Amino acid sequence: MKVHIDIGINGAFLTRRWEEPENFMKLTKELGYEYHSFCSDVLDPFLSGDKEYSEKYGVDIWDYYTGMATHRFHGLSHSDERVRRKMKEWIISAIDIAKEMGAKYIGGHWDAFSVEVLRDPQKTKERIQYVYDVFRELAIIIKEKGLLGISNEQMYIPSEKPWTMREAEDFLIEVNKDNRGAPIYLTIDVGHQAGMHYGLSGKDLSYEEWLKRFAAFSPIIHLQQTNADSSSHWPFTEEYNSIGKVKIEKVLSAIKYSYEHYRDNPISKHLRPVEKIILIVEVIPSSPKTEEKLLKDLRYTAEYLRKYIPKGGLYYEF
Repeated sequence: MKVHIDIGINGAFLTRRWEEPENFMKLTKELGYEYHSFCSDVLDPFLSGDKEYSEKYGVDIWDYYTGMATHRFHGLSHSDERVRRKMKEWIISAIDIAKEMGAKYIGGHWDAFSVEVLRDPQKTKERIQYVYDVFRELAIIIKEKGLLGISNEQMYIPSEKPWTMREAEDFLIEVNKDNRGAPIYLTIDVGHQAGMHYGLSGKDLSYEEWLKRFAAFSPIIHLQQTNADSSSHWPFTEEYNSIGKVKIEKVLSAIKYSYEHYRDNPISKHLRPVEKIILIVEVIPSSPKTEEKLLKDLRYTAEYLRKYIPKGGLYYEF
């Protein structure tokens, strides 16, 4: 099989700064990115434009990614069925927005297990099963709408599952087993291996190990520069590369490993490897950072990544 790998940018950098949809795509292109991950945080909360803007600037909206808001709610794992139902309805509305924009995928994280639930093994099991069931229902809707799939983001705290490699493997197998809808994937973030604060150790703390295990089943991979025990969402500039842990050559090597060994992965019995991965730069700037400095950092990041991934992307054949 042949795999295409290229770079894109998440629209989180636009929030509270740029409001015109045309600028979303114009800046993406001018900064050096061919693909855009549309961040729902830039909606006000109404639909800002459609695929006309992306076509004008030759930018491909790879995915519609729900932003920070859904990380603030218990959502799909809430103990109250009414809350769970409303979160599901919200996601279905987001699917319609993604379709209107011409996005290929929808991704995000839509639940957080409460302290009360996590203290009760039976309740935790029930909430996990509910989340699995909802993803299978959403997959059918996504298939009907014509999107390529839905991607759930791995996190680094026990309330936002999956946060361990074992949970991620269980998730991908269970939701794709006998799945009648679109494929259900995992978004890997190379800065989300900070579970040491809750007692994780070993391979769960390595972005390389996460990529080796799951990159073949991850059409959306979030890139950020960060230190070892946080998710800092820094750009890939000389300043941050000197203190950050993420090495792009190691990212690419781990992705290749994932494809070279995917047949040995139990997930492959239920889910085919993706044929295209976009490495999405997810830089979340601090409020005091000026627009001039922000754009300079993002442009430098694109130039830096192009040293490893040429314009037009990389193609690996396995």
